[in-house]
Parts: sequence; C-alpha cells; structure tokens
Amino acid sequence: MKQFILAAAALVGLASATHAQTRLATEAAYPPFNYVDDSGNVGGFDIDVGNEICARAALDCVWVINEWDTLIPNLLAGNYDGILAAMTVTDERKQSIDFSEEYYPPDASTFLMAAGKQVDFDNLSGVRIGVQGATIQATWLDANLKANNTILTFSTNDQALADLNAGNVDLVFAEQSYLDETVAGSNGALAIGGPKQVLGAGLGIGLRKADTELTGKINEALAAMKADGTLDALIGAYFPDREGGPFYLPE
Repeated sequence: MKQFILAAAALVGLASATHAQTRLATEAAYPPFNYVDDSGNVGGFDIDVGNEICARAALDCVWVINEWDTLIPNLLAGNYDGILAAMTVTDERKQSIDFSEEYYPPDASTFLMAAGKQVDFDNLSGVRIGVQGATIQATWLDANLKANNTILTFSTNDQALADLNAGNVDLVFAEQSYLDETVAGSNGALAIGGPKQVLGAGLGIGLRKADTELTGKINEALAAMKADGTLDALIGAYFPDREGGPFYLPE
C-alpha cells in the first residue's frame, strides 16, 4: 500500500484541543477540484467544501494527501476518516464504502486532444487513449473502446496530459470540468472534442459504513450549505462555465 502524506492542517470550527481530529483525504492532483498551491498547502473546490463542512459541524479537520488508486483502501484501513477527491458515487464503490449526500452534480466526461487534430469520433479506431486508472472513465473505455483502440492508464491525469503533449497518446478521457481548466491553461495548444458521456452520479464524500455519526454531521452541514446558497456559490466560483446552475438552491 502506497504511503500517504500528511499535508498542512486546516483547523476549523469550534473544536478544542481535546477534540479528536477528523482526517480528510484528497488526491491534490486534480485542479480545480484539488491541488497543492504555491505555498505547499492543499487547495481547490473539494478543500473549500470540506473546510466549510468542518466549520459548520464543529469538526477539527486536517487534510491528508493520498494517491488516487489507494484512497478507498486507506480509508478502510483507518488512515483517515473521509475522502474529498472529486470521487463520483457509483454502485461499485458503494459496495465497500458509504457516501455523503452529493456535493457536486453529475459531470460529463469527454476527450482532450491537440488543437486542430482531426479525429473520427463516429468510427474511433487505432487511437491511443490515455486515462487515469481506477476511475469511472477507465472503466467506460475498457467496456466501450478497448477492442479497436489502445487504452493507456496512468497514475494521475497529469501523467496522461504529459504523454498527450509528448505525442505518446492521441486523446485523454476525463471529466469536462477538469479538462476545461486544462484547456484554459494551454495557450491554445489543447482542445476538447468528441461525444460527452455522463458516467455515474454526482460527487460525494467517501466514508466508512460504520461511521454513521460522522456521516450524519456531514450531511447536516451539506444540507445547510445547499439551503443558504453557499454550495452553489462555491460551484460558481470554481466552475463559472458549468451549465445548468444554480444546482442546489431550493426552488
């Protein structure tokens, strides 16, 4: 099992020195959802959502950085108490862990390529497609495009993007909210194309099935954030081009 690294503490809420800490894990490699900022601290949408939940629930929270493919095993091993890492709620994952209520709506997945590249998406064949391993995108590619194409899995999306830029893969398949950020920072070198696939439900906080008290506190905080517009405000701040909002304000 790969080592997890304790990141800078995010102390929030009304917790006392004797109050047990709540450890929240993130990948810190999936901007704008989660990343390490220039000061070496974790940042991003997931982190802001988590800190707001901890403040409202009076939890003394610290952040843990963990590689994507061992997030769930380390949660089950007790190395931390929750996962906030842009993790989509799926039936497969729910067999081993519970999830909080949704904190980000379902997002389409699509393809990233070099700007100007011509790709026949109606008859995709002989194409090298990069994807982060242990993701719903990797599962979808294996089920739908593996027969006629080469699927290359990477530990992180950054590695997949590096191979795309080096010409070692033709396409990268990931969530559009992540790819939008990537295209915006590429100075016109990259573009999004092809069909969009909505895979799974929205994003949830991964939790151990036995931790019902913690799950209740988190869901109560999330419900309040939805009702007063805080969650929609955070989504708007990080994803101004996200279609369909506001998402959680009561009608």
